[in-house]
Amino acid sequence: MSSKMQAAVVVAFGAPLALQSLDIPVPAAGQILIKTEACGVCHTDLHAANGDWPVRPTPPFIPGHEAIGRVVALGAGVTAVKLGDLVGAPWLYSACGHCEHCLSAWETVCGEAQFGGYTQNGGFAEFLLADPDYVARIPDGLSAAQAAPIICAGVTCYKGLKETAAKPGDWVAISGAGGLGHLAIQYGKAMGFRVCAVDIDDGKLAHATRLGADLVFNAQGGGVIEALRDATGGGAHGVLITAPSLEAFHQGVAMTRKRGTCVLVGLPAGEFPVPLFDVVANCITIRGSFVGTRQDMAEALAFAAAGKVKADIEIQPLSAINDVLDRLKHGQVPSRVVLEFA
Repeated sequence: MSSKMQAAVVVAFGAPLALQSLDIPVPAAGQILIKTEACGVCHTDLHAANGDWPVRPTPPFIPGHEAIGRVVALGAGVTAVKLGDLVGAPWLYSACGHCEHCLSAWETVCGEAQFGGYTQNGGFAEFLLADPDYVARIPDGLSAAQAAPIICAGVTCYKGLKETAAKPGDWVAISGAGGLGHLAIQYGKAMGFRVCAVDIDDGKLAHATRLGADLVFNAQGGGVIEALRDATGGGAHGVLITAPSLEAFHQGVAMTRKRGTCVLVGLPAGEFPVPLFDVVANCITIRGSFVGTRQDMAEALAFAAAGKVKADIEIQPLSAINDVLDRLKHGQVPSRVVLEFA
């Protein structure tokens, strides 16, 4: 095996990623080495490469947190996985394991959490290191390319829907029907909800209908809030906002039924003022949701392995990463791009 690997590296915020030949990393004690077969491209990778968020990664670094591959080397003391296992290296790279959040199975908000493709090198590379206690176990029958979007986009939507506290038969509204939203629609139907899809792109709304959405609404122009509230008899019991748009956030809160829950997973830049009177008088809950725990991950993957959820993917090589990120920036990716490694 060559001692070198190809990787796409953020060398400076806002600059194109550099395709570089780097040394294949060697797993230290408690680490594993994964040979990447596929890695999804997420809007978060764009934010990482641009340094958009208050807590920034430190260049140079390798993005990518939807990496699926085989375990090819074990560091000392590793027993949780074995050579040849198909695993996913997700956004949550590791957590401390002993704080109040980890002890209550909320490891995603651990203060010492590390993040793949952000604070630790990620999957835009032929090999990557991972923590065996935090990798996703990929079920039999799910290909690497199909599994890749599930370990970030999928689990984020699934957990977000759980956080709405909606019950089977309730209405849920999915704001944004693209990379996350097209999965959220499928999870919503599989979970027994009646699903409204909201977007500004008629093509994505037509796709939402094909995926099983009960109602679709174009959010451009006026009247979408009233139309959704009329059609659902007072608004959605749960709203999941996946669109990275402040306007979508304002609409989402307004689409929420009295005593309903609006869950935010999209991360546009800026502040988010809410109409306090409406929120208080209608007893609306607004809740942030951040990816999902290891148990959420297992459940999200099980839906996909059972054929109830399938990501729409477009396969690209690593060499196309800058074009893919540019298209993502301009809203020209209809669902999910997966980088495939030979």
